[in-house]
Amino acid sequence: VPAAWQRPYLNIFKHFRVEEWKRSAKEGDVAALTDTRLKGTVYRIRGSNPASSYLQLPRAGTQSLGLTGRYLYLLFRPLPRKHFLVHLDVSTEDNQVVRISFSNLFKEFKSTATWLQFPFICGAANEGTARRGALGAAPADVRWTCLVLDLPSILGLYLNRRYSHLRGVKLCSNLLVKNLCTSDLLFEPGVTFSEARLSDLSSRGAAPMPRELAFPVPKGEKWHDLYDYIRYGCSPSHCSSRALHAVGKGRMGSDQVLEEPGRPLTQAVTLSRAVRDRLSLVRHITTPKAVSAPW
Repeated sequence: VPAAWQRPYLNIFKHFRVEEWKRSAKEGDVAALTDTRLKGTVYRIRGSNPASSYLQLPRAGTQSLGLTGRYLYLLFRPLPRKHFLVHLDVSTEDNQVVRISFSNLFKEFKSTATWLQFPFICGAANEGTARRGALGAAPADVRWTCLVLDLPSILGLYLNRRYSHLRGVKLCSNLLVKNLCTSDLLFEPGVTFSEARLSDLSSRGAAPMPRELAFPVPKGEKWHDLYDYIRYGCSPSHCSSRALHAVGKGRMGSDQVLEEPGRPLTQAVTLSRAVRDRLSLVRHITTPKAVSAPW
């Protein structure tokens, strides 16, 4: 159960005052910029080698964030035509440290007892100019994305371990990052508080996206027409297959929802052509192979 100071959600960048660089660390080309579209500060992390530039929380690797929320939210945009890398270090209830990494550098899923590597499939804003769902460097018109990781479910599904807390985050180039957040609530973007009351989101354990974490939507526009929302991870008791190992295959919005809470990853649904194309790519990812541990 999260401590009171982590409820109902924790704005990680705000709480740890990232801009002061006292409880966080940066290496290489990391800069705070004002994004006119998002109407706020974003952090740009870039470099010729994805591991050469990074933003790290907490500052020292021996420290721990101690964040216990079930869901981790990352609001980010890969830099066009570049590769990026993100590491999450989590602790299990038996004090095992596991690294969860995702990147569009990875061509296949790999795992050990202490490291999970997920390929990330970037989406493009215009399917006519760049094919959505291709493995590799981000397309030129890659979207801002809200990525939601169900950390207990990922650990339970792939390693049969029980999640304890988030120890650390390392955001490597090439990325623009707006924010990080943890919560036990499943936030639904593009839903107003009045709409949430009418649909009774709370009965499903969901809630509207907090204003300080939300992407802006101009009047007359729809959230899902502008941004990507990716929810990865499901309850181990409901996941009957590990056939699909890539993050980014189940975007929500104009495409049909591929993955929902309590629903198998492989359950038959009606999919748009764009989603079917992405799935055909993911299914060519080979069987997981062992990798060396990150430490």
